Amino acid sequence: MQVVALVFGILSLLGLGLGFLPCVGWYNWLNIPFAIVGLIISLLAKTPEGDNNMAVAGIICCSIAIVAGSMRLMLGGGIL
Repeated sequence: MQVVALVFGILSLLGLGLGFLPCVGWYNWLNIPFAIVGLIISLLAKTPEGDNNMAVAGIICCSIAIVAGSMRLMLGGGIL
């Protein structure tokens, strides 16, 4: 489950990079819900015992994608 969380985090950051390109800002409308799902999976993958490095990396990556993507939509006029 932690590997899935990390993959979601990496893919959401790649989608964020794509959303920052000119004329492709609409992609953030697809990337933000994907990152939210990844954040939920990452939170579920984190266990009280054991090694949680991949789950924490997924949480960080998805959180960055959500916040930065939302800011990009606000600055571009996508969220009113």
